[in-house]
Amino acid sequence: QMDTNNVKNLALAGEFKTGDSDKATQIQVNPIVVGNILYGVSPKLKLFAVEASTGKSKWIFDPYTIVEPGVKGVGYFSMNVCRGVTYFADEKSKRIFYAAGANLFCVDASNGHLIDDFGNHGKLDLHNDLDREVADLYIAMTSPGIIYKDMIIIGTRVAEEAAAAPGYIRAYDVYTGKLRWIFHTIPQPGEVGFETWDDKEAWKHIGGANAWAGFSMDEEKGILFAPIGSASFDFYGGKRTGDNLFANSVLALDAATGKRIWHFQTVHHDIWDRDLPTAPALVTITKEGKKIEAIAQPTKSGFIFLLDRVTG
Repeated sequence: QMDTNNVKNLALAGEFKTGDSDKATQIQVNPIVVGNILYGVSPKLKLFAVEASTGKSKWIFDPYTIVEPGVKGVGYFSMNVCRGVTYFADEKSKRIFYAAGANLFCVDASNGHLIDDFGNHGKLDLHNDLDREVADLYIAMTSPGIIYKDMIIIGTRVAEEAAAAPGYIRAYDVYTGKLRWIFHTIPQPGEVGFETWDDKEAWKHIGGANAWAGFSMDEEKGILFAPIGSASFDFYGGKRTGDNLFANSVLALDAATGKRIWHFQTVHHDIWDRDLPTAPALVTITKEGKKIEAIAQPTKSGFIFLLDRVTG
């Protein structure tokens, strides 16, 4: 409807001001629209719902007002940005999942209240369920999770220094917040990829290898595609010699179980922080007259890897 002849006639239809930015904050959220409601997150991590057509506020949820023990890092705004939210709906409820620091919140999309029967009264501390004690290490969730059936699948941001939490991928029940599956991006004994770490105790102390950039999903095939970050420390590999799977890899996982289908490592033993900065795009290409379902994975090194979606 808009073209070069009428664009000059555009007028403001609506506006919403978060009112909470300062020199230590930024807004990176990619809002979503469901019906006529836009859901987004402010610079200080307040979840808001507004009428998409007018900008009129419907409700605001402020995690910073929650002061119960265990709500860690909510106010660390300069690092704990939020890049998006995840929406789930069925006949029972409409839910928004989003994170503020180390906490995943389950919020009623109709009124902005925490859904009490999810996790610990509507929230999960992401320091838990990592098969390792990481209570004192930095964890945040800056990119939104992804829904598969009745699960919310999440990745995390972790520290990039030597003392870092592991970036395991986890799936939680959307109703209860119970852990459904976990994929160890730093393999443990007996798991595929364990042999690529010369230090056989690496899984106990090395961190990183985290899915910080979000996910892609082939819902029809039930395949989750996860781009994985570098192993910690980013710029020194002397304590983690070997190829370091599954750092710097695109992973294809069975979305229902978290089991590995295939992987492709773009950098072996990265010491330049050349990890994968975005989820791959699902594409269909034609080669020699045949249509092939693939993924296109961009990288920090300037290469784009085109991989068969099913086989890698």
